[in-house]
Formats: sequence, structure tokens, C-alpha cells
Amino acid sequence: MDGAGAQYRSLVRHLKPCKIPIAVSPESNPWRLSVAPMLDWTDKHCRYFHRLLSKHALLYTEMVTTGALIHGDVPRHLRFNVEEHPVALQLGGSEPADLAQCARLGQEWGYDEININCGCPSERVQRGAFGACLMNEAPLVADCVKAMVDAVDVPVTVKHRIGIDKEESYDFVRDFVGTVADAGCKVFLVHARNAWLKGLSPKENREVPPLRYAMVYQLKKDFPHLTIAINGGITTSAQVAEHLQQVDGVMLGREAYHNPFWLADWDAMFFGAPCAGLTRDSVEESMVAYMEREATAHGTPWYAIARHMLGLRHGQPGARRWRQVWSDHRLKDRSPREVLAVARNASFVACV
Repeated sequence: MDGAGAQYRSLVRHLKPCKIPIAVSPESNPWRLSVAPMLDWTDKHCRYFHRLLSKHALLYTEMVTTGALIHGDVPRHLRFNVEEHPVALQLGGSEPADLAQCARLGQEWGYDEININCGCPSERVQRGAFGACLMNEAPLVADCVKAMVDAVDVPVTVKHRIGIDKEESYDFVRDFVGTVADAGCKVFLVHARNAWLKGLSPKENREVPPLRYAMVYQLKKDFPHLTIAINGGITTSAQVAEHLQQVDGVMLGREAYHNPFWLADWDAMFFGAPCAGLTRDSVEESMVAYMEREATAHGTPWYAIARHMLGLRHGQPGARRWRQVWSDHRLKDRSPREVLAVARNASFVACV
């Protein structure tokens, strides 16, 4: 194996055995547990749903480009529910002045954090000269961060990968973090895979490049004064607990979206909060009330909201029939409360 492989094996040998993490308050570490920014998924309706399930997990917007904010409809992109706090705005861009302007907009709209995307490998993002390809330009990212830090009072953070293409040297990501940290960034959210900029789809980029958690653990050892959160391939509370022995926080992505009731365990397990006693039925009813409010206030159709909660009964008897009802286009003209009744009945019948 090459030198990078030997370096990785050396990191792995020094890992400590897992222990159950001590719960901490969200005020002392907002990044302890978070839901990742996911394009086309983590919109305001999704975040409202997730906030019903966890009061303390940090929520991220889907990426918003600087061009969309500077030249587009700012309220459409930045409007959110006050219940979503703590909530962070993720920006995509590579021009320091534009990012500073958009960071100010984010702060003015009430976001608790501004994050810059240096991790997305999609070709569409690359054509905009931002996302994961920015890892090849650490000085430019540092200039962007410096401009944003100077423009706002809220934290400015960076989400990134551990490498680009077949660059597997730990030195690469260490030098990237060091350069950007010198510009004023104190929080790094690290997807523990390389981003392959050619030859893989975004989906394949989440699955094909191998996970190398030890790289992220080493970043925390080398930069103990920074907040380091880990992301990628994490699907259970046991895995979260293990990672929290090595780094400051864990960011969850697709598992949190597809199996959202998992979030209902997080506050008690990782933040030391009292058990909220949530049920799937109570969360569904709260979402129906939200659909009704959104329809009245903004004309939002219920199905634009319901799509985010289709995983609520993941693994439960009758879940498949319940999902079919909430995604049935023939019911679009019904009220959400009527659809709720149909879904509950269909789920019950499927279980009999």
C-alpha cells in the first residue's frame, strides 16, 4: 500500500475504545449534534419537522448560492420559522465580497451561524467554482472566511471533505484546516470521505470514496482549540456515541432524513434533556396544524410539506400504506386533516 495508506493505518492504531459520552448542554457546544445541509431536502418545512423531534440539534439550510441572494428573491430563500432555532445558513460561493454581503443578509434575517460549502462535489456546483473544488484553493477559502468573519457577529463555519480526487494524504486536509483557521474560522464540519470531482455522481460520492474517520480524529488532536464535527455514513446512536469520544460533534445526513423519528432520542441521550415523550401520532398531528397555518399564511400546498415526513413511520407496521396516502397526488385537493384521517385508516387496515 502507498504512503497515504500506511499513514492512515498509523492513525487507526491510536484510536481509543468507545465509551458512552457525557451529555452536554447545547449552549456549551451547539455543534454536538446537527442535521446536515441537503439540497432539495432541508428546506424550512423539513427543518420545522425536525425541530418538532429535537429541540437542541443544530439544523442547516440547504445550500443557497450567493448569486441567488444577490440577484434573486431574498425572502423566498431566507424566510424561516422562529421555531427552527438554532438554525444555520449554508452559502455556496467563492467571491469574498459576495459571501460577506450574503453573510450579512443571513445575520439580518436571524440565522445563528453562516456556513460555507467546501464539500459538495456535484458538477453543477463545480461549474460555479465553489463546493469541494475550493479545497484546492485554501488561500481563497481563507480570504472568503476572513471577509465573512469581518462582516458578521455570528459564527462562520466551513463544511468540507478530507481530500480531493485521489489525494489521500492527511497533510492535505491538515494544511487546509490550518490555513482557513488562521483566517478566523473556529468550527469545521468534516465529511470523512474524499470528493471525487470527476467520474462519480453526487450519490456515488456519498458511497464510493472510503470513509476514513481516523483522519477527522487526527484533526481534533492536531487542532485541539478548534471545534471539529464529523459527518458521513453514521446511522446509529451507538456510532454517534463512539465518534463523540474523539471529536466535538456529529453531523447526520440521509439517515436523519429517511428515519427522522431517530431524532426524538437525541435530546435525552446526547444533551441530557428530559424525555419529551413524543409519539409519531403527536408529531404527525403537529405537522398537519403546521400545514394548515402555512396554507393560510403563504398558500403552501400540504404536499410540499408532507414529502419531508414520509419516513416518520419508518420500520413500523402499516408504514408503506401510510406513506402511499401522504404522497398520493389524487388527494391534493383534500385538506391535510382529511388526508390525515385517510392515512391513519389505511395504516390501521394494513396492520389488521
